[in-house]
Amino acid sequence: MSTQKALGQGRRVCVVGGSGKLGQYMIRHLLDRGYQVVAVCREKSVGKLAGFGDRITVVPGHTDDREVIAKAVAGCDAVLTVLVPWGVKNYSSGTAQAVMDHAQADARLVFSCGWHITRDGKDVYPLSVRAAVRFFAVVGRLARAVDINDQVEACRRIFASNTRWTVVRGSDLEEGESQGLPVWSRHVGDPILRSNRTRRTDFALFMVNAIVDDGLIHEAPAIVGRQTPSALAAAR
Repeated sequence: MSTQKALGQGRRVCVVGGSGKLGQYMIRHLLDRGYQVVAVCREKSVGKLAGFGDRITVVPGHTDDREVIAKAVAGCDAVLTVLVPWGVKNYSSGTAQAVMDHAQADARLVFSCGWHITRDGKDVYPLSVRAAVRFFAVVGRLARAVDINDQVEACRRIFASNTRWTVVRGSDLEEGESQGLPVWSRHVGDPILRSNRTRRTDFALFMVNAIVDDGLIHEAPAIVGRQTPSALAAAR
């Protein structure tokens, strides 16, 4: 058995938001490492997971449904959660709270969000990021489609909890072959992050790797692709 396969041997992981692009990449990485996978997604999206066949268990339902989450995370050693700010009914914060309330006490909880989340207020954002956040906060709220502020609230609750959490803050994402495990910093504004670009498959890889990286417990790493110009410059 390979070392990679041995990492997940006998361990069960729930992916909350498994039908999205990031979620499907996480499922692939988990299966490659020998984990047993449970995926939660809305009923209308179950078909997106058909390609995994019987290699995963799918629990259909909204990710902020506490009964759905309780069923999905039962017996799981880790829960990987995509915090999506859909609608204006506290979807992100409801999802995060359900995961924290129903996961096993010692479970590893890893959440995904964007750079706009700040843990301590020490992040320094480029104008492009600030403008994008303002735009989506206003337009999304008016359209009743997205609530950025609820994602902020979700992370506030996570940061205040005593669970074994990590909040992974992703830069702008792109498709493409893996460049390896992304590099990270505690604060946006660090020159290593300047390229603001990460392959989506590598974002998922970082989430999966966090399960076994205890150094990331109670951290909110902002990540960037390992082969981006800013990451390579910092490595010299």
